[in-house]
Amino acid sequence: MPKVVITGGSGLLGPSVIKEFLDHGYEVVNADVKKPKEELCRTVITDLTNLGEVHGVLVGADAVVHLAAIPVAYSHPNEVTFQNNVMSTYNILEAAGNLGIKKAVITSSESSYGIVFTRNSLEPQYVPIDEEHPQLPEDSYGLSKIVNEQTADMIHRRTGMQVISMRLGNVITPEMYVNFPGFIHDPEQRKTILWSYIDSRDAATAYRLAVETDGLGSVALNIANDETSMDVESKQLMESIYPNVKEFKKELTGFETLFSNEKAKKLLNWQPVHRWRNYVEVSKS
Repeated sequence: MPKVVITGGSGLLGPSVIKEFLDHGYEVVNADVKKPKEELCRTVITDLTNLGEVHGVLVGADAVVHLAAIPVAYSHPNEVTFQNNVMSTYNILEAAGNLGIKKAVITSSESSYGIVFTRNSLEPQYVPIDEEHPQLPEDSYGLSKIVNEQTADMIHRRTGMQVISMRLGNVITPEMYVNFPGFIHDPEQRKTILWSYIDSRDAATAYRLAVETDGLGSVALNIANDETSMDVESKQLMESIYPNVKEFKKELTGFETLFSNEKAKKLLNWQPVHRWRNYVEVSKS
């Protein structure tokens, strides 16, 4: 039975990822600073900023999935966010490399493109945003994600470890769909994330496939649903909120995502299946 260590398994996304791996026959260990609400697997309380502790928890693992982080900008002093996110990721990859682990998946973010937490009204250069779009954060959180992707590249060069960096869109757990009626007709809400979302269960599938797919080297992948989280067509969203954006990588004909997931679907043979419309009753405003 292959063993995977999942960091941050007690957080928002963690339970879905743990369940995904358990359901597919993996031995799973949760490495976190706190116990989860529901004990799905063994939890080892671990300070990921301590390299020795990280080595200890990773011994015997076949793969590591790194979810743990300070998850937003400005919730902590900037340097605290940067130091925590960068050093924990460095330690995970350094320890995994030293232990001969060949597969790692780390959690990057759509925030790395800079629009999510912009204070200077940064707009997308084009849509849908793909992995080639410039990463221009103004905040230490987005910067930490870029550094982490560079750390992944470095570890891959040195050890040959496959490291997939997941640029996650807005993670939605099943119980969060109750919030959707409050914003699906209001383009001003969620505009800085380009109205993106990803169901935690679909994200979990992508993480598992990233462990099970071979030969990808070090690569960053956008992870988002095929559609926006809005009941307003994507072309109308762009015209009302981002009228200055003139470059469209593909014609917008419906509610399609503005945060491209094409690369992840191709490289991982992944397909998101949980659409918000399956869980939310849409009433026209």
